[in-house]
Amino acid sequence: MSEIRLQWRAEFANDALNRLHAEAFDHGVGTHDWLSQLRAHSLGWVCASDGDDLVGFVNVPWDGRYHAFVMDTAVTAGAKRQGIGTDLVNRAVAEARAAGCEWMHVDFDEDELRSFYFDACGFIPTTAGLIALDRP
Repeated sequence: MSEIRLQWRAEFANDALNRLHAEAFDHGVGTHDWLSQLRAHSLGWVCASDGDDLVGFVNVPWDGRYHAFVMDTAVTAGAKRQGIGTDLVNRAVAEARAAGCEWMHVDFDEDELRSFYFDACGFIPTTAGLIALDRP
């Protein structure tokens, strides 16, 4: 693997992010128009590239002022355990701070991600609530 390049609001091919997302979240490869969604709803996003290959991604949607959110953190299997995920989140935090946001939120539903977000990335546990909208 060559030197990994991180870019804020980088251009990418939708099919590349669809493949990365499918691998990272264990679902079929879709045809989602990520670029349109991100441009409309996100403060920004961070892409990790190895040459021309997209090997990592994190989305940073926001409320337009104070709160930013880490979503869709993904790293290819071949690039895991190299600090790329932590670098992606750290860059997202830095960019949100530079934009004037006061809070960065993350949620996750897998206990194995606790050490990643709390230890490696510096988030602190908080009390939060959640409603699953696909259920009555």
